[in-house]
Amino acid sequence: MNGIVWLASYPKSGNTWFRTFLTNFLRNGDAPADINKLEGGPIASARRPFDEAVGYDSGEMTPDEIDRLRPEVYLYQAREAKETMYCKVHDAYTVLPDGRPLIPPESTACVLYFIRNPLDVAVSFAHHSGHDRFDRTIRQMGTAEHSFCATDATETNQLRQKLLTWSQHVLSWVDAPAMRVTVVRYEDMKLRPEDTFGSAVRFVGLPADPARVRKAIEFSRFEEMRKQEEKDGFGEKMPRAKSFFRKGEIGSWRGSLTPGQAAKIIADHGDVMRRFGYLDEKGDPVY
Repeated sequence: MNGIVWLASYPKSGNTWFRTFLTNFLRNGDAPADINKLEGGPIASARRPFDEAVGYDSGEMTPDEIDRLRPEVYLYQAREAKETMYCKVHDAYTVLPDGRPLIPPESTACVLYFIRNPLDVAVSFAHHSGHDRFDRTIRQMGTAEHSFCATDATETNQLRQKLLTWSQHVLSWVDAPAMRVTVVRYEDMKLRPEDTFGSAVRFVGLPADPARVRKAIEFSRFEEMRKQEEKDGFGEKMPRAKSFFRKGEIGSWRGSLTPGQAAKIIADHGDVMRRFGYLDEKGDPVY
């Protein structure tokens, strides 16, 4: 399949887990793959590949100036790639002031969009950011202007990523025009792994041999990823976070969020939660 397969998600929604599975699936080795050597291209917001493509130091540019060049960088990467690229992206699917999408459909083979219950995302994202101030994360998830790595105090190796609200992020990708998109729920990856991972593999055009899928799932278990991080660290962990692979559970929000905090998330994102099966007919959380 030509072009870039985008592995898109709001942070802490299963993207890295899937990339670990994909690496194990593609390599089909006899031991779990190293989580610090995952297959695929760079994250869409990686600064160094951007600098190399444009031949200029992005540190001398404003975020808006960088964004105007990013579509050309992805077109260049897709054109130069000798094989399919699998690229992680946390940016929402946005359109630049001149009408061009930040992620050009012309560079895109297809999109896997990973979604997770926002109640669990709030807890996991807060810990990923190095704190347990859930109110702050909940407020950010409901803020349309929220961006990742937007200041000099954040990761210098990544470009700014406009996240928008959690709901806007989801809808920006799943309803993106001129894009072939399938949704992969974190909860289905946990509860129905063989069907879910197998379907994702087939969607991107790879042969989903059941035995190979099962082996890749086994090599990508949360316990294996956490064990590797404890032993050798993980390059994608935020500096302030205690760990990247913390719990990986479904419904862990129930022991962390107050009723008021959970109610705020549901009030902000209820329509999208309902659309993707996170609320029942009464409006109560499913997971």
